[in-house]
Amino acid sequence: MSQVQIMSVVGSAVPAPLRELGLLACWYLVQDGEPVSGPLTSLPAAQALSNISMPAGCLPKATEPSAWFR
Repeated sequence: MSQVQIMSVVGSAVPAPLRELGLLACWYLVQDGEPVSGPLTSLPAAQALSNISMPAGCLPKATEPSAWFR
């Protein structure tokens, strides 16, 4: 089973809605080089989500901006 890793992005790689809120960085969970979560607004949120035990492919994918802040 592949390990889920945390990837950070900064600057122009941050989605525009988050940049408009003044965020200069965000985090994604990635597995096998592919994002498995939407952008998360803090490293602790990414760490918490990465520690949840879920079967492969079952991590929530955020597709709408409202899901980024859950």
